[in-house]
Amino acid sequence: MSELHRTPLRDFHAAHGARLVDFAGWEMPVQYRSILEEHKAVRRAAGLFDVSHMGEVDVRGPEAGKFLNYLVTNDVAKLYPGRVLYSPMCYPSGGVVDDLLVTMRGPDDYFVCINAGNVAKDLAWIREQSSPFAVTITDRSDDYALLAVQGPRAAEIVQSLTGAKLGLVQYYHVTEGTVAGIHCLISRTGYTGEDGFELYHAAGDAVALAEAVLAAGAPRGLELAGLGARDSLRLEAGYPLYGHEITQDISPLTAGLGWTVKLHKGADFIGRDALVAEKKNGAVNKVVFFKTGDRRIVRAETPVLGENGTIVGRVLSGTLSPLLNESIGSALVTVAAASEALVVDIRGTKLNLHLVKPPFVELKKAPQ
Repeated sequence: MSELHRTPLRDFHAAHGARLVDFAGWEMPVQYRSILEEHKAVRRAAGLFDVSHMGEVDVRGPEAGKFLNYLVTNDVAKLYPGRVLYSPMCYPSGGVVDDLLVTMRGPDDYFVCINAGNVAKDLAWIREQSSPFAVTITDRSDDYALLAVQGPRAAEIVQSLTGAKLGLVQYYHVTEGTVAGIHCLISRTGYTGEDGFELYHAAGDAVALAEAVLAAGAPRGLELAGLGARDSLRLEAGYPLYGHEITQDISPLTAGLGWTVKLHKGADFIGRDALVAEKKNGAVNKVVFFKTGDRRIVRAETPVLGENGTIVGRVLSGTLSPLLNESIGSALVTVAAASEALVVDIRGTKLNLHLVKPPFVELKKAPQ
């Protein structure tokens, strides 16, 4: 068994009582005190997450923008310095390689954040696709650590540690500055549905920054939060997770991410033909979100049954919503079945799936 990767904060987590688990080959904190309490802290005040396992890539050169616009489904041409773009990156089949954050730092200078479990695969794909373009691809994953401060008091907490005017930084925008004396790329992004910041910084500064944020945040209700709360928070917000709501077999259109697919952006992109055909002909399946009115968690891969008891799909993600106090989740079902009554069988008990349009709870969004 290969040795797990560790972020620069591994010992920090252990010292603060984290339960560490294998996540995508990384030894990561799944929880500290309680997933339930960490989740509620983020919704109520703030949480501090270590997401240093994410990958970072510099894309630079005279054709960097042109290349990225070919690589992803969203419209990179609309970026300007300081702007962040969320986008799937697709195969020619229309299935998803990964979903990314693309930040424009300056002319011919872009910064891409990729999912931890996909770093090697993504880098190989990006480099392969970049060969016809005047562009340089540099893996910076080992150079960076990444902290996420999320929740309605996140801006107040980070602002107490920086001279940067965070009130001027809108949602999906970045600025550069020092936080607790440490140089950071300060990005108003996150994966919880709440306002917050992701702080990209040198790996060697991670412990000092984490301790400073924790010290500033604890009196304001901030708690350390692990991957368990991160997953329940993102599912409450209706955000996709690669390998669940989006995969090489689930396209962005099937996943309900049509807003990220710019078929008419004036540039060809990988997967465009397949996605045009899917839009024209209609998809066979669709991703739906549900709640059950019951506390029993509906696990991924549980079969979804239609009105006549036949299998019409499968569950993609499931958790207990700490705020709703009931099971919520997502499923891939046939388009025809999505308008029927759907049920799952949990150890002999039939639970109705009540389809909802996420988010499941009211969220305190960042300024647009």
